[in-house]
Amino acid sequence: MGVLAGAVAVLHGVVVLVMLTGALVALRLPRFVLVHAPVALAVLAVNLAGADCPLTDLELALRAQAGQPGYDGGFLGHHVFAPLGLDVGATGTQVGIYVTAVGANAVGYGLLLGRRCAPRSSGRCRSAPRWRTPAPPAAALPAGPRTP
Repeated sequence: MGVLAGAVAVLHGVVVLVMLTGALVALRLPRFVLVHAPVALAVLAVNLAGADCPLTDLELALRAQAGQPGYDGGFLGHHVFAPLGLDVGATGTQVGIYVTAVGANAVGYGLLLGRRCAPRSSGRCRSAPRWRTPAPPAAALPAGPRTP
């Protein structure tokens, strides 16, 4: 169970990274929005509800089953802020967390929307990327002798 708890902790770290950087990654890989948006909405819902993170609960339950000690302060508090000597419950830390998350996502999605809604002759936003179709092959030269 200890290995599973570690795997859940790694997954939790990946979720945090996707939450923080997903909109910026989508600038390079636009379809990554399909991964980032649901993750971001789920994280937002848990935070707005004031609920404990289900991944933290799962990790702590697996640690307990493996006989490993649990921790207080949540995933970020234990794995990120405690090693830096920061209190996750402090107002400044909380403001920093939200400014970082909201700021990175606002910049990323703002740039994505800017690309889609760049000034155009039609005055409308694109609904989907337009891919260029390859040019048709050149017509075959007529058979026959060539003149010099």
